[in-house]
This record gives sequence, structure tokens and C-alpha cells, in this order.
Amino acid sequence: MSLHVGKVSQIDPIWSALREQAEEFAAREPAIAGLAHGTILQHDRLEDALAYLLAAKIGGEGVTPMLAREVFEEAMKADPEIGAAVRADLSAVFERDPACHSYAQAFLFFKGFHALQSHRIAHWLYKHNRAPFAYFIQSRVSELFAVDIHPNARIGRGIFMDHATGIVIGETAVVDDDVSMLHGVTLGGTGKEHEDRHPKIRRGVLLGAGAKVLGNIEVGEYSRVAAGSVVLKPVPANCTVAGVPAKEVGCAGCDRPSQAMDQVIREPDFDI
Repeated sequence: MSLHVGKVSQIDPIWSALREQAEEFAAREPAIAGLAHGTILQHDRLEDALAYLLAAKIGGEGVTPMLAREVFEEAMKADPEIGAAVRADLSAVFERDPACHSYAQAFLFFKGFHALQSHRIAHWLYKHNRAPFAYFIQSRVSELFAVDIHPNARIGRGIFMDHATGIVIGETAVVDDDVSMLHGVTLGGTGKEHEDRHPKIRRGVLLGAGAKVLGNIEVGEYSRVAAGSVVLKPVPANCTVAGVPAKEVGCAGCDRPSQAMDQVIREPDFDI
């Protein structure tokens, strides 16, 4: 290992691992060696690599990749919490997705990760009176990744968006730390209400594929919403809800449903 990478590993183990995995990718598959070098290995920090990656994808439509990269770097330098959340999200993907075999795989190729990190930058811009650029990012993310997150939505760290296609998160939604959600999840309103009108998803919740949570309601911590359910009422902590409309059908199945990713509702979970 080079002296440079050795220093990185003492300060930032995820970035060090990411670089090592990118080197392995480049050696194993020469056709993507340029991608690995240009996106990861030529950079000194994870934040710089992420700014380069996202700008290359989102730039265009009147905003050049170079300009987008400058804005993304500005946001991450101004708010170190973005970088901390990026690392927590990478860890969440690697730990929870059996199809993910390295940080580099998630960083380079997983659109749920790309959409989420783009939102983090858009949220920073929105909160610093730069809503037009935030809306530009939201629009491009929707076009490129089929994920639509309003830049005002508040999203914690350690979030896993599996597959991600069709995820919609409204303007006043809140997603706490360590939440996992699959494709087709909607955190929406129930009509044309104004002000606070979207769901609050508490820590450790698992939202199954196609789950719809509508209105200013709370899904309690460490609960599960079964695939295809429509949630219209608050969900207690540590339980499972299922159906249309969703009803409580038992306990959450384990202490950490968002990490276990177990979506099977077994007979003992049901209330008899």
C-alpha cells in the first residue's frame, strides 16, 4: 500500500477501502479501468470523488458538469455532515444488500445511492436560498434515476434505497436514521394541503416494495410496512402493518428490521 493510501486509511477507512476496491476493479476489468481511475483513484477525498461522479451524471441541460462539480464541492465543504452521511449510507448499502459486494460497487453503480447523495446536496442548496439549483438537481435525478425527492425533505444518515426506481418523497417528509426502503415507495400527501403534510418515518423502519405512506402521520421506530401496503394512519413502534388500507398484523419480527431486511410476515407475527 502506498504512503498516501496508508495515511488515508488512518483518517478515513471507508475511503481507503473504496480506493483499494477501485484498484481491484481496474485490474480485473481493463475496460472500466478509466472509470475507476477517473471517478475514484485520481481524487484525494471521498467528497471530491462523489462531486466528480454526480456532476458527470447530472451535468447538462444548461448546467455543465464542471459548474455542477463546483457547486457540489462547495456544499460538501460547507457542511461536513453531508460527507458523514455519505459514509453511513455506503455502509448501509454494503451491509444490507446481499447483491452488493463492495463499497466501490455501490459507489459507482447503484442509482439509489446516487439519487440519495444528490438529494443531500440539493437539500443544502434549498436551505441556503438556492432553490432553483436545488430544483434542477431534483429534476435531473428524477429523469436519470427515476427517484423524485423534494429538496426540502429531511433525510437522516445510514439510509438504504434498494433498487430505488419509483421512490417519491414529498416536501415535508422526514426520514430518520437507519431506514431502508425498496422500489416504488411513496411518502406522499393526501390532497392539496399546505404546510406540514407528509409522513415522518422514524429510526430503523423498513418500507417494503411499493409501500405508500400518505399524510402527516408517523411510522414508529423499528417498524415494518409490508410490500404493497397503503398506510393512512399512524403506525406504532416495533410492529408490522400490511394491507390496503394497512392494519397492524403483529410485531416487527426482529429488533432492527431495516438492517435485517426480512420482509416475510410469518404466522407467529400475527395477532390471533
